[in-house]
Amino acid sequence: MDDSGIRRIPLTPDSYDRRWDDLAASGAEVHGEADLVDALLRELVGGPPAPILDAGCGTGRVAIELARRGYATVGVDVDPALLERARAKAPDLEWHVGDLAGLPVDTAPGPFAAVVLAGNVMIFVARGTEDAVLNTVASRVAPRGLVIAGFQLTGRLPLEHYDTAAAEAGLTPVARFGTWDQAPFVPGGDYVVTVDSKR
Repeated sequence: MDDSGIRRIPLTPDSYDRRWDDLAASGAEVHGEADLVDALLRELVGGPPAPILDAGCGTGRVAIELARRGYATVGVDVDPALLERARAKAPDLEWHVGDLAGLPVDTAPGPFAAVVLAGNVMIFVARGTEDAVLNTVASRVAPRGLVIAGFQLTGRLPLEHYDTAAAEAGLTPVARFGTWDQAPFVPGGDYVVTVDSKR
């Protein structure tokens, strides 16, 4: 679909989950995002049961793993089909359908110790809404809380644009990695995980 539609990734819930199931079956580590979020929270903010918002949660993989580790997780996604799968897998967690660029103030209001934007969320949001998305997630973070975003540097969202929008949303850089497993970020690389703190 185009940016006026709901579906922003070309995967059905089945194909999305199957991809991760196949990786896990091959022995690959599939919880790198949760590992990094957990480590950062324990070091900088406080561990479980700190509240976490999985913004653009899809079928709930990251939120469910963080909940398994004891965090109070909430998921938000624009795609009702993906969220239906998330609810089926973890009915006790809190799931919300909503567009991060215009999330009502009473939907997942927080404050959260961290907001996680995994799975290339920042390059799947509707074009032109990236700044609004960062404003929304920053408004949900507690003071000194973290916004952790990982995305491909394909040219769709230049890192300089992200940094400017994050600063305008009241966020300050804390750390930057080249992968979720904390490999160093190399300028000119094709992926970034950027960690910012709420001022």
